[in-house]
Amino acid sequence: MAKKSGNPNWGKLGKSETAPTSEFERVTRGFDLQPDEYVCSTELREWAKHNKDSKYVPEALLKAWGFKSEVTL
Repeated sequence: MAKKSGNPNWGKLGKSETAPTSEFERVTRGFDLQPDEYVCSTELREWAKHNKDSKYVPEALLKAWGFKSEVTL
């Protein structure tokens, strides 16, 4: 019987592969915040104020804080 060539796992996700985390997620973990604490956090608000146009910040938070993003697609 001939040996099959190629990778039998090609196209399959491994168990350790997860979606990449955003900078927002890294920052909230660094500030040790839970989602229900986001709006009240002054540190996160300041970070979002400085990074809202270049990093992902949830639209609901921008609205809650009264920020408008200047990004145009």
